[in-house]
Order: sequence, then structure tokens, then C-alpha cells
Amino acid sequence: MTSTEIVELRRTIGQLRQCVAALRGRYGDVAAVQRLANDVERTDIDAAELADLDSTPRQREAPRIEREVVVVSDTPYDPKLWQDADDEGLGGYHRPRG
Repeated sequence: MTSTEIVELRRTIGQLRQCVAALRGRYGDVAAVQRLANDVERTDIDAAELADLDSTPRQREAPRIEREVVVVSDTPYDPKLWQDADDEGLGGYHRPRG
């Protein structure tokens, strides 16, 4: 984030904090207001972490995937393996016509 973005974010968090304080004044310390206040605090913490990072974002690295290498032999297959098999798309030319 640029410094302008950080300043704008911090300003917006301040406004949000004021809104939550106004809601607390109106509704009291109910669970919904407590959750909102907690969310504002977490957002403020995250904004502070972003401000502490370098100004240049780091490039994401692609996940490293280990790939298994499968070796396929170049030796011819046994012709008996294909006996009684049809060639796809040729309509079974090995079948006797009748």
C-alpha cells in the first residue's frame, strides 16, 4: 500500500471507531456492538502491520509441486495383447463378415 492508502485506511478506521462508540452509547454493550468493536480493533492491528511492511509488495511464488516421473518403455508390446481387440473408429475390421 502507498502511504496515501495507509493514511486513508487509518482515517476510515478512526471514523468507524467513532460510529461504533455511538452505537455503544445507543444500544449499550450488547454482543453485536462488542463484535463490531472487536472487528475495528482487529482491522486497526492489520492496518498497522501493513504500514510496517516494505512499500514494495513481494511477488507471490508459485507453489512448488513435486512431479513423479513415469518412465514408459520403448520396447514393443506383445502382439497377443491386442488379439481380439477392435481398432477404435474402424468398426471392428477383425470380425468375420457374415
